[in-house]
Amino acid sequence: MQFDDDADLDTSEVSDQRGSRIPGGRATIGGGLVGVIALVLGLLLGVGPDELGLSGGSPRPASTPSSAAQVQQTCRKGHDANTREDCRLVAVTNSTQDYWRQEFQRRGARYVPASTVFFTDRVDTACGPATSQVGPFYCPGDRKVYLDLDFFRELRTKFGASGGPFAQAYVVAHEYGHHVQDMTGVLRKYQDGQRGENSSSVRVELQADCYAGVWARNATRTPDESTGRPLITSLTDQDIKDGLDAAAKVGDDRIQQAVQGRVTPETWTHGSAQQRQQWFYQGYRTGDMARCDTFR
Repeated sequence: MQFDDDADLDTSEVSDQRGSRIPGGRATIGGGLVGVIALVLGLLLGVGPDELGLSGGSPRPASTPSSAAQVQQTCRKGHDANTREDCRLVAVTNSTQDYWRQEFQRRGARYVPASTVFFTDRVDTACGPATSQVGPFYCPGDRKVYLDLDFFRELRTKFGASGGPFAQAYVVAHEYGHHVQDMTGVLRKYQDGQRGENSSSVRVELQADCYAGVWARNATRTPDESTGRPLITSLTDQDIKDGLDAAAKVGDDRIQQAVQGRVTPETWTHGSAQQRQQWFYQGYRTGDMARCDTFR
């Protein structure tokens, strides 16, 4: 995945709260990549947020002295996105929102931007306080995507994903898929707490995977406002393979097999590895959000 070196990055779409300290509390999460991962593990193990450390416990040691606003200082051009992980995530946020803004406009609707928040250890949200253990998530209460960048390391080390820049882009695009669902009313209609391989929870997550694929198909042809050229200049077959690999590694069946040694589809919240790959590729193959109806 390559970015246009000369493109301007819009850091106003990202809030950098890394290094900040927020008092702990019970985590209440909306949306999310794996329900989110820690909550899925909680369901599988039969323990609640307290036992998983989502509402307190010892925080990780502080990283450097507060790095808040770091992206505003260092992430200015596409060149920075090609050399720094945090700048790359700024650029992916820009590209994703550029696409959905233009797609909503094409459909006669208005897209309301959502911010991405970088945080360390724990963060306060309109969905409640959350720790980094819950992984990336979207909060419909404040319409923000929350990321602790250490998650991407854990995606490789704990879940065995092959990694690569596009695996990270897939995660961000999935969360913005939830934002699109929020704007179209899908989250309000289908967030009913159901579980199981054919549940509404699974269908919501698979649609977010499909929307991530739709963005990926259109990313290299969506013009950036600063240059009139696409911010992302190339996506390779290997990039798409990395995205598919990441989607598979966070399938409910893969997580269940790793955690409890057996697969229990009746408890699924996000879909199997095969389903997640299938729907991401459906979006990528068609490039059309209308082909992402997982509720039929």
